[in-house]
Order: sequence, then C-alpha cells, then structure tokens
Amino acid sequence: MPYTKRRLRSWREPAPDAERPRVIVLEDLNIIGMLKNRRLARAIADVGMYEFKRQILYKAEQAGVQVLLASRWEPSSKTCSCCGWVNEALTLSDRVFVCLECGSVQDRDANAANNLAALAQ
Repeated sequence: MPYTKRRLRSWREPAPDAERPRVIVLEDLNIIGMLKNRRLARAIADVGMYEFKRQILYKAEQAGVQVLLASRWEPSSKTCSCCGWVNEALTLSDRVFVCLECGSVQDRDANAANNLAALAQ
C-alpha cells in the first residue's frame, strides 16, 4: 500500500472511535521488536501500526478521551473473559479460546477485546 494511502487511512480511521468513548485501551505492543521478525515485518509495516496508534493517541487527546496502555505482558488473549482462568498453553496459532474452567468458547481476538474492555472499567 503506498505511503500516502496508508497515511490517509490512519488519519481517517481512528476518528470515529476516538470521539465516542470515555476511555480507550490499547495494548502496548513492541512494534519495533515485531518488525525484526521476518514473517511479520511486511504485514506490520504495511498496516502502519505505529502511525495508527499515534493517530489514536492524538485524536483521543483532542477529544478529551483517556487512553490506557495495557502492558504487553498482560495475558489478554490467554485469560477467560467470563471467569478469569488463564490458559498458559494457548499458542498464537490457536484462533479459538476454550475455557477449561467454565466451558466458554470464544474467538481469541473477541476474548482479548473483552479483557481489555474490562481494564477500562
């Protein structure tokens, strides 16, 4: 994706989300470290994660929205959003979270989003 299109997208996309909520929770990802992984580097660079995060922070500040950065070590994907059980065996290739405690079955990303939303409470 050309640089100007990526810049325009990162400028436009965060705007609606940054204006509505009182709190936004972002994971404090090590983007520079992720770029060192040859398998991830191109996809991460193409998405423009750093610029997207920068725009969210900028627009949230303009709108008076608090931004919380969840630690990159927070096990948001591995923790059940229903009961709090942590599945240490969950790998990145596992796209579905299955809780062995309460039996909850959720999409891994939706489960992580629910856990990050709980941090905002």
